Amino acid sequence: MGSTETFLAARDLLQDARTDYERACREFAWPDMPEFNWALDYFDVQAARAPERPALWIVQEDGSEQRLSYAQLRERSDRAAGFLRGLGVSRGDRLLVMLPNVVPLWEITLAAIKLGAVLCPTTTLLSTADLADRLERGRIRCVIVDADGVAKFEGLARDCIRIVVGPAAEGWTPWSQADAASAALVPDGPTRRDDPLLLYFTSGTTARPKMVVHTQQSYPVGHLSTMYWIGLKPGGVHWNISSAGWAKHAWSCVFAPWNAGATVFVYNQARFDARRTLDVLVRCKVTTLCAPPTVWRALILEDLKAWPVALEELLSAGEPLNPEVIERVRQAWGLTIRDGYGQTETTCIVGNSPGQPVKSGSMGRPMPGYRVVLLDPDGRESETGEVALALQPRPLGLMAGYAGDEARNREVVGGSHYRTADVAGRDDDGYFWYVGRADDVFKSSDYRISPFELESVLIEHEAVAEAAVVPSPDARRLAVPKAFVILRPGFAPGRELARSIVDFVAARVAPYQKIRRIEFAELPKTISGKIRRVQLRELEGVPAERARRDGEYREEDLA
Repeated sequence: MGSTETFLAARDLLQDARTDYERACREFAWPDMPEFNWALDYFDVQAARAPERPALWIVQEDGSEQRLSYAQLRERSDRAAGFLRGLGVSRGDRLLVMLPNVVPLWEITLAAIKLGAVLCPTTTLLSTADLADRLERGRIRCVIVDADGVAKFEGLARDCIRIVVGPAAEGWTPWSQADAASAALVPDGPTRRDDPLLLYFTSGTTARPKMVVHTQQSYPVGHLSTMYWIGLKPGGVHWNISSAGWAKHAWSCVFAPWNAGATVFVYNQARFDARRTLDVLVRCKVTTLCAPPTVWRALILEDLKAWPVALEELLSAGEPLNPEVIERVRQAWGLTIRDGYGQTETTCIVGNSPGQPVKSGSMGRPMPGYRVVLLDPDGRESETGEVALALQPRPLGLMAGYAGDEARNREVVGGSHYRTADVAGRDDDGYFWYVGRADDVFKSSDYRISPFELESVLIEHEAVAEAAVVPSPDARRLAVPKAFVILRPGFAPGRELARSIVDFVAARVAPYQKIRRIEFAELPKTISGKIRRVQLRELEGVPAERARRDGEYREEDLA
């Protein structure tokens, strides 16, 4: 059986067992393909078999849209590959791609896979200093940006092949020239399973971003697990609300939906608007929606029942989703948001799969192809501990390693387990429950405190939109839980509201978990939208040794 048939057999098994979790886990095995090029051996084959099936659908705020079939993207990516090859891009060359959600982004992705080049997806939010770091450490050979991105490269990338999408720019080759390239692409030899494909820079919440390397199979094939978690069907319309440049964009805007033969849907809006988002869901009949918790929290502020959606599956990823949000959506639409968990370093490894009982607030269960265990600090398996992947056998969806850091690679992927640095518990039914990042969980009076558990209670309060809990140094208890809170529209910070929130939490948690300090303030976030609790911990310092900030209240103030 050839590589194409081997891949399709694994894919079809997961689709046949879409709602049969036990069968999927029992029968699925990662396909064994020493040579495989996902774009040539799978995408192009799919395009030949269903040429008219929509592959990409992009809608703009003004109502204009672009729709491309699998066959059209096959041809356009062949031209793109020929164009890049003509400029000097060859196997193994690294391409920094900093584009918003425009059609060339998908053309370039397929073209790079076909050429054996290495993609370095990059968010448009980066500064010139960030880009300089990526160019140097990433050893970038080619840079592809839009007109807005050109200015950020002033004085940079002079030795790189430089391509601009959109209006022309001096010193940059127009992407529009790809239209004239030949559509007859001859591959440059076979693609081996361990050939590099993606170089991701992590968001760097505590240190300089690490460089994560994925292979020609670890993401394209590895995202069969993500396809399974989402519950994608051939012909479905999948909208993943994610900015380009992040791993989650590759998860659900490229590999998972196209592995299923579904349509990647994108709605470009300059600034997120919940009402417009809901209007588009209805008008375009989106069938599966994946959004980060911040989007779901914004959506539930609207009367969701007023929008008759055609949705079949709802997903959340990026950070744990609080049970309160899940319940409000279920009451409105009769659908349950299913959490999924993974990292830039992996595909989806734990999730609530379609058709299975969902325990509100749970991460779910291990995805087919992954053996997930919890390890205590001594490396022993436990019912509560660090989420880890068993490496014998090594799961296909795990990264190759960190570029240029062999010492770290020996530590994280050179032993018996890959450890995620996330802590979770597991119940008797095999469901995982998120506790927090290993460095976020803290002790108060010798009790272990999970910030996520308290944050889930906080946002149940009618006034709270978002919250982050960190340890606040305390002479008697070592540390006490402190909440940083963002309020919903219509609420104003003050002593009475602070007392209301603190009392609300106290009535729902154990005494040792009580919020003893609260501050109304903005939450610092990474450019990927994750809360930087490390910055809040640093900001907190020692309360007795610093001046009280505006909007800050302590237990003694609220007595």
